[in-house]
Amino acid sequence: MKIYLASGNRHKRDELMRIFYPHTIVIPSDEGMTFDPEETGVTYFENALIKARSLYEITGEAALADDSGISVDALEGRPGIHSARFGSENGTNLTDLQRNNLLLSHMEGKTDRTARFVCNMVLYLGPERFISAQETMEGTLMESAQGTGGFGYDPVLYIPEAGCTVAELSPETKDALSHRGKAARKIRAMMDCLSS
Repeated sequence: MKIYLASGNRHKRDELMRIFYPHTIVIPSDEGMTFDPEETGVTYFENALIKARSLYEITGEAALADDSGISVDALEGRPGIHSARFGSENGTNLTDLQRNNLLLSHMEGKTDRTARFVCNMVLYLGPERFISAQETMEGTLMESAQGTGGFGYDPVLYIPEAGCTVAELSPETKDALSHRGKAARKIRAMMDCLSS
């Protein structure tokens, strides 16, 4: 099956290709499409559904979307669904490094450093027909970034069970432990049930 991924992020596409193999994952830019729907939801699920439905309406094919972010307990769950745009309120787009530094600056003097990555994933198969799963990856915030792998907030979230940050995990271990990997495997299992 060919599945369109509602993202321009090639790292995300590569992660999901490993989980959904032998299905093919294609991002819009692979086929010369511009795709940038307005995320107006107030939850991870609402934003994932908006993106998946919008891409399905363009392609007429199965569409996969996720909305993910980092939720920090000491910051009352922020930046949450605004993680990708954190610090970009005035029209400036921060780099991953700048966003990480901004997040850590908000944590100065705070002793509770528990945080988690959250991912809601939606596979949209047709009008009003979709599968959704939401998962987390629990950890604690570092004092400074560590590791060069991954993307986004990966260098600042330490995973106790792995003994390192997400940015230091191998791709295989990240797939096994990550919020996105867990949600994707649940979607994949439900897909397999539908086709059997």
